[in-house]
Amino acid sequence: MLVVLVAVSTKGFSQTTPENQSFGQKLMKKLEFGITAGGNYSNFTGATFATDPLPGFHAGLTVAYKFTDNFMVQEEFLYSLQGAKVKAGILGTQDIKLSYASVPILFKYRTDGGFFVEAGPQASFKVKEDLGGITNSKFAKKVDFGMAGGLGYQSKMGLGIGARYVYGMQKVQETPSPVLGDFKNNSIQASVFYVF
Repeated sequence: MLVVLVAVSTKGFSQTTPENQSFGQKLMKKLEFGITAGGNYSNFTGATFATDPLPGFHAGLTVAYKFTDNFMVQEEFLYSLQGAKVKAGILGTQDIKLSYASVPILFKYRTDGGFFVEAGPQASFKVKEDLGGITNSKFAKKVDFGMAGGLGYQSKMGLGIGARYVYGMQKVQETPSPVLGDFKNNSIQASVFYVF
C-alpha cells in the first residue's frame, strides 16, 4: 500500500501544474521514512525438545503513512536473525539459526509527547537457515507469519527507541514431525531508529 502511495507521489511531482505539485507535496508530508536496527531474543514455543533463547539482530528500512498527526500505518523491510539454542532431544545440542526478510505492517498510535504503541501482522520470508553448520537442510518453511505488538518513544528530532514482541502464528518446520512437535517462532526485539 505504501509503495503505491510513493509511486503516486512521484507521479505528482513529475507534473508541472501547481495543483498536482500541491497534491504531491501534501502526500509527501504524510509519509515518514526511517532506518532501524537492534537486537532479537528469539525462541521456539510448542517444541518437544528443550531450548534456550538465541540472541540475534534485525536491521532495515521503515516507511509510514500518517492518517493524522497521531495515527499512522507503518511498513518495515527488515533482515532478521531468529531461532533457538537446542539443549537436548532428538536434535542434540546445536543452534538453529533462521534468517528472514521480514515485512511487518503495523498500525501505530503516537502521542504528541512522542510515546507510541503499535500492532499488526508480519510476514517473513526465509533467506537462509543454519542447523549446527548445515545450511542446505530445508528444515524451515519458506514463509512464516506472525503478529507483532510493541511500544516505544520517538523524539522530535526523529531519533527513537522501541520494544516489540512477535508471536509466531505458523509452524516453523517444513515437514511436520510428531517427534519434534508443532513449534513456532517467537521473538522479543529492542530497536533504535531514526525517522527522516
